[in-house]
Amino acid sequence: MAQSSPLDAYIAGLPKAELHLHIEGSLEPELMFELAQRNNVAIPYDSVQAVRAAYDFSNLQDFLDIYYAGAAVLLTRQDFEYLAFAYFQRAAADNVRHAEIFFDPQTHTDRGVPFGVVVEGLIAGIDRAKAELGVSSGLILSFLRHLTEDEAFATLEAAKPYLHHFIGVGLDSSEVGHPPSKFQRVFAAARDLGLKLCAHAGEEGPPAYVHEALDLLHIDRIDHGNRSMEDESLIARLAAEQMTLTVCPLSNLKLCVVKDLKDHPVPEMLRRGLHVTLNSDDPSYFGGYVNENYSQLAQAVGLTREQVTQLAKNSFEGSFLSTEEKATLISEVESYAAKG
Repeated sequence: MAQSSPLDAYIAGLPKAELHLHIEGSLEPELMFELAQRNNVAIPYDSVQAVRAAYDFSNLQDFLDIYYAGAAVLLTRQDFEYLAFAYFQRAAADNVRHAEIFFDPQTHTDRGVPFGVVVEGLIAGIDRAKAELGVSSGLILSFLRHLTEDEAFATLEAAKPYLHHFIGVGLDSSEVGHPPSKFQRVFAAARDLGLKLCAHAGEEGPPAYVHEALDLLHIDRIDHGNRSMEDESLIARLAAEQMTLTVCPLSNLKLCVVKDLKDHPVPEMLRRGLHVTLNSDDPSYFGGYVNENYSQLAQAVGLTREQVTQLAKNSFEGSFLSTEEKATLISEVESYAAKG
């Protein structure tokens, strides 16, 4: 990254929320090797440097292949606690006050890891982060869209004893060829259970997938949504409904969704009145946690301090916190901005 600027310093202290973070995607190579050794799991890399060298993706599937290989080292409750707490330490260092994190139970249960082991470990990390770091959080169960809806239903059924730990469900993994409509019934079932709904749409998939997520899944939040900018009627609708988009700049760059950060649509999204937030997605793999996403994008596209402040306010407004909790955190952003 280029030399630090006054705006970087401002971003560093800015209170913010992170709304698009895959906890498995925060698995740093050092922890991957430590857990592989402890759990006697073979991984296809012989050093931390070899793992980092493999993080040269040309598309989403290239990334997912490495992502699933890395997840294989996660086997015990303690592994998941370590994973979660390691993320929260980095989030706290970036002044993330609240995080809503995705986890992919099917990635683990398909390997024979019990659902409860995954959830109990993550919750232990979440509880520790709240007590020791002051970071609040919520857990979002994500369905893998390359699997069937019946498998998603089975996962939702397995989740029922742990529902009190979740704030919502999501939809991730390979987007192209797996439209949101494939999961219409299971999202309706999740909504009936009182869960919030979000879905990855419009990252590699077309604007039609965003329409489906809105009209068929009735989501509360869109993850990514970049390709919405190709559809004028969709832009107008998203702006009118103030539908939150959880955009991930460094992920978009690494996965070649944009060729250069200078081409990123966030400035145009803001100009068109869209409710955009900045997030890190899978930060171990994509080269930066949330502050890096703010700083590198700001430098590339020339974001102003006022725009950066608005993005932070959007992050709390777009969260699944209560109205009162949102107001408290947004007032912290405003107080910080007034002092700066």
